[in-house]
Amino acid sequence: MTRTAWAGAAAASILGLAALLAAGQARSAVTVFANDQAHACYLAAKLGDLAQTGLDDCTQAIGGAPMSDHDLAGTFVNRGVIYMLHGRYRPAQADFEAALKLDTTLGEAYVNHGAALIAQRRYAEGIADIDRGLPLGPQEPEKAYYNRAIADEALDDVKDAYFDYLKAAQLKPAWAAPKAELARFTVRRP
Repeated sequence: MTRTAWAGAAAASILGLAALLAAGQARSAVTVFANDQAHACYLAAKLGDLAQTGLDDCTQAIGGAPMSDHDLAGTFVNRGVIYMLHGRYRPAQADFEAALKLDTTLGEAYVNHGAALIAQRRYAEGIADIDRGLPLGPQEPEKAYYNRAIADEALDDVKDAYFDYLKAAQLKPAWAAPKAELARFTVRRP
């Protein structure tokens, strides 16, 4: 069954949307090994900046030893992810945009930029960025589908939200978040 071939109707309570937005969107880091600070920046983005040193590590890596454009773009993405972890969406957007100036093929830059827009309730713009990033093969596409589902639901597109949550769950079966969202839906077939 595909997004466009689905003939049934899905119904879900929009009450869960506020909880979704409060919990934050899923973010996707870019693996970078260019130098110790860039790698520490990546780990902070991937694992959640538990030591609260991620922004400093990223900023030092960006201003430090030369890196390839791809690694520098990845480091901008990772710093943007950390900004998002701290609820700082505008600086995150700026970093994702800087990454795209260096490497327009980096799917994570688009999908994370989309997530930042969604967090600011700019749903249609966020969906457009995610739609640009998905064909570029981000490392964790399930997070992009999950974020797009949040935006779909906020725009009252329940059918697309259902299919995006479903795709996220299919791509990463062990991830509980999309399964929890799918549990709110009732699917009726004609």
